[in-house]
Amino acid sequence: MIDSLSGFVAELREIGIPVSMVEAIDAAIAIEHTDLSKADNLRATLGATLVKNSRHYPAFDAAFDVFFGLRLASPTGTDRERDGDGGPFAAGSGGGAGSGSDEISDAILRALLAGDHDALRRLVAAAVDMYAGMQPGRPVGGRYYAYRVLRRLDSDQLMVRLLVALGAAHTESELEDRTVHASAEELVDQMRSEVEREITSRLVADRGAAQVAATRRMPLIEDTNLVHATRTEIEEVERAIAPLARKLATRLSQQRRHGEKGRLDVRRTIRRSLSHGGVLLEPQFKKPRKSKPEFVVLCDVSGSMATFARFTMQLAYAISSELSKVRVFAFIDGLDEVTEYFGPGVDFAEALMSMSSEADLVRSDGHSDYGRSFRDMWENYADAVTSKSTVIVTGDARNNYRDPGSEYLDRIAERSRALFWLNPEPRRFWDTGDSVMSRYAQACDAIDQVRTLRQLERFVERAALPAARRSRLVS
Repeated sequence: MIDSLSGFVAELREIGIPVSMVEAIDAAIAIEHTDLSKADNLRATLGATLVKNSRHYPAFDAAFDVFFGLRLASPTGTDRERDGDGGPFAAGSGGGAGSGSDEISDAILRALLAGDHDALRRLVAAAVDMYAGMQPGRPVGGRYYAYRVLRRLDSDQLMVRLLVALGAAHTESELEDRTVHASAEELVDQMRSEVEREITSRLVADRGAAQVAATRRMPLIEDTNLVHATRTEIEEVERAIAPLARKLATRLSQQRRHGEKGRLDVRRTIRRSLSHGGVLLEPQFKKPRKSKPEFVVLCDVSGSMATFARFTMQLAYAISSELSKVRVFAFIDGLDEVTEYFGPGVDFAEALMSMSSEADLVRSDGHSDYGRSFRDMWENYADAVTSKSTVIVTGDARNNYRDPGSEYLDRIAERSRALFWLNPEPRRFWDTGDSVMSRYAQACDAIDQVRTLRQLERFVERAALPAARRSRLVS
């Protein structure tokens, strides 16, 4: 068990889930007080001691299933025949291992309808023997093996047959129809899961848990590439952004309250020194004027930045729900204020659609023009930026070989409290082709490569640094 636990902890660290030595020791101690007769008990124990973020549980579960959640691999069909098992249909299913895919599909259908899990496991093991083509020592290819089995079993046709068997054609209401469809989908998923489990157990027995886990590794949501994220991944990222926006607003607000002491108060300092014979032992400072942090967000929403723009707009939307003064501007080859689309209580998806159809963002050919957009910002919305404003620009700085308009960004930076730039491109691509990132970097307090949620978290930490430490940092 200790060896398995050590391998499991190493796999979690490879995935990116932080597990300290103390937490690993706590897990080992907790296992001593756990009833291991059920895998769910062990899963709960390790989850409670090793996982600190709910977003990490899907990756944790995937690794757990490889290291602890599998039964011993089923014997091959040849072994069963040699042991006198009688094949996968010996339990009254009406056939032999060589009866073909139709007969084994019929048997799986009956086992699913009867809720006979033992029979289903035996049948799936036989199907893997017949169709997966697994050979000891070959490279791990669990998904391909599963695809071969499911293709021969024809899970789509199984779904149709289950609907017929469950009486989908005789339902009298939409609710009954949806209930039958949900039941059929659940049974098909049960069969698919059993195929995956059977194949994985055989691979673990042949190649070891560590190698199999490496091929089944599920990336954490904070390491998902936001530029190429799927719709499901984007939805998960959006749920994680709100706490980060709250943290950013809080950090900058605290920095404002607990930052510099303020300017020297000469009169109070001299009066204070009279009690020390005129020696200036206790300098007195004017208290800095407290004010709420203000945000100005400029987002490139052109085609190349479409997915990342959704992410940055979600960040702006989350910030606007935390602070009373946030102004959001979107641009392509023209810039327009879109603050009203992202106010508190507004549906984010509807706001994006309204902004796309109503905002004046395309003035010419619909390709990014940072220079023109910065000029529009300065000429039409300069009042949005004050000495209290933190400006965040998001985009790849690819200007399509047009005038970069860096002088306008310089003016915006001089007027603002701080200017940050979030670029989704890898840093090695900056200043290649039509990228003019270095021209804009001169005006920025910090530039960050942000293409994952983890990198955004790192930006939030850096944004809270005092300006003297943060100035001209580039990551």
